[in-house]
Amino acid sequence: MTQSPKAFAMFPNLKSLDTLSRRSLMEHAARTMLGVTVLPSALAFGADAARDAKKAEANAKKEAVNDKASSAGGTAKHVIFLYMSGAMTHLDTFDLKPGRETQGETKGIATKVAGMQFGETLPELAKLAGDLAVIRSLHTETGDHEGGRYLLRTSYKEIASIRHPGMGAWALKVLGRQNRTLPDNVLIGGEARHPGAGFLEPAFTPVPIGDPNAGLQNTVTPKYLTESSFEKRMELIDKFDSGFRKKYPQKQVEAYGEFYRQANQLVHSDELKAFDLNQEKAEVRDKYGRDQFGQGCLLARRLVEHNVRFIEISLGGWDMHVDIYQSDKLPKVAGTMDRAASVLISDLKEKGLLKNTLVVLATEFGRSPRINQNSGRDHHPGAFSGFMAGGGIKGGRFYGKSDKDGFSAEDDDVTIGDFNATIGHALGLPLTKDFFSKSGRPFKVAHDGKPIMALFS
Repeated sequence: MTQSPKAFAMFPNLKSLDTLSRRSLMEHAARTMLGVTVLPSALAFGADAARDAKKAEANAKKEAVNDKASSAGGTAKHVIFLYMSGAMTHLDTFDLKPGRETQGETKGIATKVAGMQFGETLPELAKLAGDLAVIRSLHTETGDHEGGRYLLRTSYKEIASIRHPGMGAWALKVLGRQNRTLPDNVLIGGEARHPGAGFLEPAFTPVPIGDPNAGLQNTVTPKYLTESSFEKRMELIDKFDSGFRKKYPQKQVEAYGEFYRQANQLVHSDELKAFDLNQEKAEVRDKYGRDQFGQGCLLARRLVEHNVRFIEISLGGWDMHVDIYQSDKLPKVAGTMDRAASVLISDLKEKGLLKNTLVVLATEFGRSPRINQNSGRDHHPGAFSGFMAGGGIKGGRFYGKSDKDGFSAEDDDVTIGDFNATIGHALGLPLTKDFFSKSGRPFKVAHDGKPIMALFS
C-alpha cells in the first residue's frame, strides 16, 4: 500500500495509525477541508477502501438529495396559511367514506378531477380541485386543542422550558424581510396564544390584525401632533435610549430599537393602504364574504400583492361535539371556508400570483368517525385532512389515505412535522440546519419532518 507524502506532512501522526484509522482520518480531512465525502482515487487503500468509497459515495448521494429537498424548494415567495381552528371534520370535507356508517349524513359531490369527491358543503372548492393537493393521511399524537395548535404552528410539542417559533418567524429569520416597509409576518383573527417568534428575535413576531375590516390600527398620528413635533419626540427618545443601548448591546435591545424604526417608517408609508379594504370594490368584498374570515382572505390577497411574505388567517367554529347535522353548524362554517378559500385561490390565479404563493389549509386534528351520543364528533388525532395549492405544488390529486372508516392514516402517513417541512421546502428553507436557542439547544425549522416531495412533481 502507498500513502500520500503530502498527507503525512500535513498529519505527522498518521504513520502511527492503523489502516482503518488512517482512512477515517483522511475522509474526515477531505470532508472538512475540501468539502467532499469521498476521497480521490489516489488516496484509496486497496479493495476494502474501494468498497468503503462506494458506500460513502452512496451516502453522499443520499445526503445530496436531502440537501436538495431542504434547500432547492418550490416556487413560493409567499404563504397564506388558512387555519381551521377547533379541528375540522375530515369525513365531512375531504375524506369521504361513502357507504360506511362513519360517514354520517354528509353526501359527496363530484369535483373537476375524475375520481375526487369532496363533501357537499364544498361546491366552490370542488370546482378548483385541479389546483389542490389534498392530504388525507395527516395524524398526530395530540388530542387537545391548545397542544394541537402549538404543534401545528411550530412542529414541536409545547413544553414549559422554551417557546418554539412559528413558521412565519422561521421564514423571516432565514430569508430576511421581503417587504421593507410593511410587516412581513401577519396574523389575522388569530388566538392570543400564538407562539409568535418563539426563541427567535422579537422582530420576527407576527403583527396581529384582530379585525381585517379595521385594518392596521394605531397608525395615524393624533391631530394635535404635528410632523415636526413628532420628529422632535423621536429624537428625544433616541437620545434617552442611546446610553442604555451602548451599555447593553444585546439582540433584544437592538430589536426593540428596530421596532421603533419600522413603526416610524410604516406610519409615513403609502403602503399602509394595503390594509385598507375600502380600496376594494364592494362587489369584490361581497364575493369573498363579509364575514371576518372572508375579509381576512381578501386582506391576505392584498398583502401578497404588496410583497408580504407570510399571512395566517383563522376560522373557528369547527369544535362540533353536539348536533353536527341537526343544526346549521357544519354547513355554516364549511360554507364560509369554501367561499372565501375558493375566491382567494381563483383571484391569486387570475392575477398570476398563485405560482409564487403557497395557499395552505390545515387544522390541529380531525374529528371522530364515530358519531357520539350527542350527535356530534369528538376529538380525533388518528387521521385528518388538509390541502396545499400553488407555490410549486402540483394539484388535482389526493395524497395518502385513511383506513376504510377514517380512523387511522393508512397509506403515505404524514406527520405535522412533514406537513410543515413541505411548507418549508416550498419556501426554500434549510430543513436540516440546526438553529440554536439562547440556552444553546439546537432546533430545526420543522423539527424532524421530511417534505412530501411527491407533491412537487
